[in-house]
Amino acid sequence: MIQSLTIARPDDWHLHLRDGAMLTAVLPETARHFARAIIMPNLVPPVVTGAQAAAYRDRILAALPAGQTFEPLMTLYLTEDTDPADVAAAHASGLIKAVKLYPAGATTNSASGVGDFDKVRPVLEKMAEIGLPLCVHGEVTDADIDIFDREAVFIDRVLDPIRKSTPGLRVVMEHITTAEGVDYVKSNDHDLGATITTHHLIINRNHILVGGIKPHYYCLPVAKREIHRLALRAAATSGDARFFLGTDSAPHTDPNKESACGCAGCFTATNTMPLLAHVFEQDGALDKLEGFASRNGPTFYGLPVNNETLTLTKHAQPASFPAKIDTPDGPVTVFDPGYPVYWTAT
Repeated sequence: MIQSLTIARPDDWHLHLRDGAMLTAVLPETARHFARAIIMPNLVPPVVTGAQAAAYRDRILAALPAGQTFEPLMTLYLTEDTDPADVAAAHASGLIKAVKLYPAGATTNSASGVGDFDKVRPVLEKMAEIGLPLCVHGEVTDADIDIFDREAVFIDRVLDPIRKSTPGLRVVMEHITTAEGVDYVKSNDHDLGATITTHHLIINRNHILVGGIKPHYYCLPVAKREIHRLALRAAATSGDARFFLGTDSAPHTDPNKESACGCAGCFTATNTMPLLAHVFEQDGALDKLEGFASRNGPTFYGLPVNNETLTLTKHAQPASFPAKIDTPDGPVTVFDPGYPVYWTAT
């Protein structure tokens, strides 16, 4: 039995850090294990220009505790008013590594997202020209589409037409949750990749709804049926380089989660790597964990693999993780897989 595993230090290709006091509280949880992360731009107001991305990056670096190393990989929030020239300049300077597409109203702080995709065509064409990836929240928001079908419908109605009309556009389907998402990635070429979250490998929709509503398992895209969870696990543990880790770790205070209209998101920054070791060991794929967490993402984004390492160790007794992270805004509950985990990360 493998008792320890040393891998290249991992990266998180989808992360919410928020801002202000929350940023200061949660950033150390990511920087403890991850060398880099793609930073989501859905602040209030959103990060829509290169100047705003530079200012946000500076705030992140100022919040990094002494002794920790971490590189925020910045993104811009795509709106119908986004200037292609500003995007190209921010990319050329090395500031941004992707642009994020939120369909309007799809998730937290997405009201400024795209409603008319024809209006962003010039930006997408510029991105294809310069090789800048588009990260997509892959859900339609039409009121007549069931929430559990939004991802599959998005692929057919939005994503596939965008890719066909914009040759060369590099796309990351973020936090895929369905077998249809897995199949779409596998049926396409090297210009398409997908991130998979830690929590979608562990929970299905029963965890949210059976025995009472569990708000700390509620996320968007919402967890689906068990067949979809198993499809995600098969993809993540397959060694296919088109799939890589994006935690979508999303801090919300307990009052905002445990309310009449609870916020969507699971906070997994603290214990993602031990949880992944558990999942990959269960599936007999510990040898594939480094690819998923540390190598496939850098390859897609054209970045070097980290030189530093992370060691995962399996213990005889269950590991102990904090139940909550205290922040000046209130407590944030750490994702609980619902079973004992015997791995730690150092």
